[in-house]
Amino acid sequence: MKIFYSFILAMAIFGPGCLAQREVIDKVVATIGGELVLLSEVEEQHALMEAQSGVLPEGARCNIMDQLMASKLLINQAKLDSIEVSDEEVEAQLDARIERILGFMNNDVAQFEAYYGQTINEVKSQFREDLKNQILADRMRSQVMASVTVTPSEVKKFFSSIPADSLPYFNSEVEVGEIVYKPKVNPEERKKTIEKLESIRQRILDGEDFADLASKYSDDGSARGGGDLGWAKRGKYVPEFEAAAFKLEQNEISPVVESEFGFHIIQMLERRGNSIHVRHILIKPELTDEDLEKAEAHLDSVRQLLMADSLTFSQAVKLYSDEDVQSYSNDGRLVNPATGNTFFEIGDLDPDIYFTIDSMEVGSFSKPFEFRDQVGDIYYRIVQLQSRTSPHKANLKQDYSKIQKAAIEAKKSDFISQWIRDKVDATYINIDPLFNDCPVLEKWKEKDIRP
Repeated sequence: MKIFYSFILAMAIFGPGCLAQREVIDKVVATIGGELVLLSEVEEQHALMEAQSGVLPEGARCNIMDQLMASKLLINQAKLDSIEVSDEEVEAQLDARIERILGFMNNDVAQFEAYYGQTINEVKSQFREDLKNQILADRMRSQVMASVTVTPSEVKKFFSSIPADSLPYFNSEVEVGEIVYKPKVNPEERKKTIEKLESIRQRILDGEDFADLASKYSDDGSARGGGDLGWAKRGKYVPEFEAAAFKLEQNEISPVVESEFGFHIIQMLERRGNSIHVRHILIKPELTDEDLEKAEAHLDSVRQLLMADSLTFSQAVKLYSDEDVQSYSNDGRLVNPATGNTFFEIGDLDPDIYFTIDSMEVGSFSKPFEFRDQVGDIYYRIVQLQSRTSPHKANLKQDYSKIQKAAIEAKKSDFISQWIRDKVDATYINIDPLFNDCPVLEKWKEKDIRP
């Protein structure tokens, strides 16, 4: 179910119904400063919520209208405050969302285009402005609430305000540490990969089309677009790739470049000041069974040192774990992306970790096991079960970070509501009579139309 809803959320800005509705329903139902709310936007959000939840409560459209007006007010203020969103940032987020949706479709471009009735570029063009406005609203909201914090006394007061019979009940939680090792490619496979790329490079120099060869040989998602990586400023790419790319003249093709992702050849398409537009062909060397066995044996030797108390877990992380994984800078401790802390309910862990720690004692170490990262590369890890709590009712001693987060979210909600009330009095606002029966919108029209 989590995967299903992630799919729905990834598609929220690209729903197929959006395309048809915008052509048919284009009535302006609210004006907030220089921003408009279209009836189609209300209906799109309503359809999405209905797909997720089934039957919606009475007044759902009113609540959607309220949320859209708040978003438009943020966008309007962002433009007044000259908050900027770069074209490169919008393009990067569009690409990421497209990649995410394609991932759920097994990277089948034909399925994507059949589903949306448009090509990938047409879908991106359709929603580029929407996404830019979404980023603007998020940036304005973050700026408005940047100063909102809570003190320990406010956390205690917030906790005390929760009726005892309403306190949440927390499931068992664990903290997990990891040491991650990336298998090394043997010299023979490394040589074969470099020779293959050098051969492809020569074919391009002899007149073959770069994009065609990228589509055929490149080992990453950019292959679908002929290796095109779009526009990027300094700092976007890993250092080895970036250093090679910025040395190129227009249309020049780099020699073979090695990065943490594999081996590349890069072609400079355009340059604008500190931004470049390049394409590449990436080939990842094949790992042999012997390479994998060596990686597993290496980590097992680290485990033996830990079990013999020859070094601490923290020391082992610094000496042996991959520096590019998130846990490396956190003494090997995994961070829960949903909460920002190090505690996980068992069901929130990756299945391979869940089944590994299920029968482990606190403080013990697992045997090395294989896993794949988000792009499919093979790694090995050993994990340590660092703590395990029993199911319990919320309390300040065990759950302070969670209660603190809830307290700050409540304070932010109050803060943004007050900010909206202040801005409403200084902003031109007009709401279509279609929404006259929405009590939740009264705060937007207390003084009718504002000059």
